[in-house]
Amino acid sequence: MNTLDRETVKNAFNAYTENYNASDPKIKLKIAHTYRVANLCERIADTVPSADKDLAWLSGMLHDVGRFEQVKRYNTFSDADSVDHAAFGADLLFKEHLIDSFGTFDKDCVDILETAIRNHNRFRIEEGLSDEYMTYCRILRDADKIDIFRVNTETPLEEIYNVTSEELKQAAVSDAVKNGFKEKRALIRNERKTPADILVGHICLVHELEYPISVKIAWEQGYLDQLLQFRSDNEETNEWFAYMRSALSQQGK
Repeated sequence: MNTLDRETVKNAFNAYTENYNASDPKIKLKIAHTYRVANLCERIADTVPSADKDLAWLSGMLHDVGRFEQVKRYNTFSDADSVDHAAFGADLLFKEHLIDSFGTFDKDCVDILETAIRNHNRFRIEEGLSDEYMTYCRILRDADKIDIFRVNTETPLEEIYNVTSEELKQAAVSDAVKNGFKEKRALIRNERKTPADILVGHICLVHELEYPISVKIAWEQGYLDQLLQFRSDNEETNEWFAYMRSALSQQGK
């Protein structure tokens, strides 16, 4: 891609987010998440010979643009209860031309960015993509998953999941969710029935990290291990988390 002016990108992102209430914990969370994902994209791309670090970083800066309007309109991060935030953000960027405020990019870069952003929250990446496009999709998805571990550790789960502490602490883990973990895969949204299911679903993301550096980062940051230390008032849920800690113990070493 052409030389990227990162300060222009950061200034444009700051100008865009100034349209939203920065005192809202959800908005604040997504601003911090954006910068962290961008930096993670760059770190992962540095280990992928075919990847452009600037383009990977830019995909991280743009990937969650749709979240801010989602929170403003619906006060939720739940796509099922509002809009598909990735598609919504991609429409803002590439159909309503918000991308123009971030700089001037050639068509190939714009197409890669749009593809990576539209695919970053999908259960599976769309079929038929070239190796180049697939690389940037995988980098962005890995970076996003890694920072989800942090978000779920540093932000009260009740706030993220829109549940009470009692609901979270008493929740069971569904059999379908347990099976998904044992099958070492991510969970489909409708498989998750309880607040504890959502937490387990986020932990399951570690199974789908594409790059060795991504797995290394996920464990070295410590957030994944903290999620596994969740303590419930439901003894069966505690037993399940003990099982997950044992099952993943070797991966974290």
